[in-house]
Amino acid sequence: MSRWKIQRRPCRAFGLLLLVILSVLVLRRLDWRSLISPWLRHRRAGLHTNGQNFMLEDSTFWVFGGSVHYFRVPQAYWRDRLLKMKACGLNTLTTYVPWNLHEPQRGKFDFSGNLDLEAFVLMAAEIGLWVILRPGPYICGEIDLGGLPSWLLQDSNMRLRTTYKGFTEAVDLYFDHLMSRVVPLQYKHGGPIIAVQVENEYGSYNKDPAYMPYIKKALEDRGIVELLLTSDNKDGLSKGVIHGVLATINLKSQHELQLLTTFLFSVQRVQPKMVMEYWTGWFDSWGGPHNILDSSEVLKTVSAIIDAGSSINLYMFHGGTNFGFINGAMHFHEYKSDVTSYDYDAVLTEAGDYTDKYNKLREFFGSISGGPLPPPPDLLPKTAYESVRPTLYLSLWDALQYMEEPINSEKPVNMENLSVNDGNGQSFGYTLYETSIDSSGTLSGLVRDRGQVFVNTVSIGFLDYKTRKISIPLIQGYTTLRILVENCGRVNYGDNIDDQRKGLIGNIYLNNSPLKNFRIYSLDMKESFFQRFSASMWNPVPDAPIFPAFFLGALSIDLSPLDTFMELKGWEKGVVFINSQNLGRYWNIGPQETLYLPGTWLDQGINQVIVFEEEMAGPVIRFTETPYLGRNQYLN
Repeated sequence: MSRWKIQRRPCRAFGLLLLVILSVLVLRRLDWRSLISPWLRHRRAGLHTNGQNFMLEDSTFWVFGGSVHYFRVPQAYWRDRLLKMKACGLNTLTTYVPWNLHEPQRGKFDFSGNLDLEAFVLMAAEIGLWVILRPGPYICGEIDLGGLPSWLLQDSNMRLRTTYKGFTEAVDLYFDHLMSRVVPLQYKHGGPIIAVQVENEYGSYNKDPAYMPYIKKALEDRGIVELLLTSDNKDGLSKGVIHGVLATINLKSQHELQLLTTFLFSVQRVQPKMVMEYWTGWFDSWGGPHNILDSSEVLKTVSAIIDAGSSINLYMFHGGTNFGFINGAMHFHEYKSDVTSYDYDAVLTEAGDYTDKYNKLREFFGSISGGPLPPPPDLLPKTAYESVRPTLYLSLWDALQYMEEPINSEKPVNMENLSVNDGNGQSFGYTLYETSIDSSGTLSGLVRDRGQVFVNTVSIGFLDYKTRKISIPLIQGYTTLRILVENCGRVNYGDNIDDQRKGLIGNIYLNNSPLKNFRIYSLDMKESFFQRFSASMWNPVPDAPIFPAFFLGALSIDLSPLDTFMELKGWEKGVVFINSQNLGRYWNIGPQETLYLPGTWLDQGINQVIVFEEEMAGPVIRFTETPYLGRNQYLN
């Protein structure tokens, strides 16, 4: 065989030489431009500015945009939501890109399934929508740590959103990977991306004047060639403008419009105006009301923005859901974590249903579109399944024996610095701290965000932002002290994002003496966490369960699965998992009282339902066709 190959080589060389000669002769007679797709030949200027107008190539262009976050919508429903956007008369999709979800461990990237950014952008193009991409690295977006990965906080000196070396090195590696995916999707490469945003609302943060120029250069150096934008609210607009980037504004009412546009004119003279975020509603926090904005007010503001000669993006067009533990939080006067639903009182509901806002805006955009709009897609059907009564149970204390070996540490270790997940620490979920004590007294320490305290297996109360001390009752001999700490959501907006480490922060004290020798369990409740739960571990639900505990039930579906909402009346606080999908948190303090369950995550037949309940279980899990998001509060 080898001898035959040797004899062939002169013939192969001669053939290659002949091919090269023929290629040169042919190509000399061709116009190189004819080899480029005619479609791409007309894509030279892209979206650009000409005085007060946006231009797409040679035509005046208005951005009528709407925000949908792919990571908050089941992938099977992307097309439905985008078709409804197109049918509303919008021409542009805007979306954030969450770094923390795409790089959950340093150097390990995930763009699969519900995180398939490229598929989402290409689907928008297929439907006839342009795309404005908002890749961060910080995005705010009411997502944990504003979309920054928690492993950045392993560095005790970390200064997020600055040119601190530890931060920029991580951003550079992330952008190397992300932009290799984004660059081919740009308009000038034949894709739908017509503009890219530089960071997000940096003027409100403004801790490093070199940071925004660094992000701009990082994008351009990696091949971003489309129009660059910034986006700032009234608190940061004066400090968010950078040279060579078009400034846009975020606002909630037409009363802010004149003030902000006047300022824009003063700093960048005659340029196209754009409201990058017109807030069609607002997000909700646990323990607060459900925020709503009247549809007539929305229509008036949208009309005023466009009458003022401004392009617009509706934030949100469709909010979706904070599935899993991805929700963020706010912490100004007090800490408030965001609810699981990201309904936002948006143009489409959390489940993608039409609203009065949708109908009014569709009529409005239809009146200025210059042509008929496509018909709105039919609504996805919903149903109320039979209630599920959990039949099996496993207390957290019994489950510990099946967990990975605990981390032994002389002092408490915060979540981010635990030696788990290949050295990347713990991002989400719960962490359990155990140690031994031999006396009663006052327990004190810094707990982030909510720590349930146990003596042996008996709950004696909570430590959190408001409660820094708790009394330990009289005990005899050595007793196990346990503190189950939940990350309820890292702050996503404000000056204190560097201080978002979770768990026990520093020492925990009993009678002012630091406790030592801890066993620490990482309870992140990822899919691999539940793979340790074999059938033999479960027991029948007792009359008096010991909490916290896992409850197991089965949802039986005879026909094709449909969307529904879970109602956990009688349950206190916890998390629900369906077929290994984390639906998110529930909490009886409201305002959210139902959890959205997409039919696409259900199977025909038996569906596994696991509820992790912290304090008190109800008898059944009910299902309903309609959500209940709590008492309403109208936004001004």
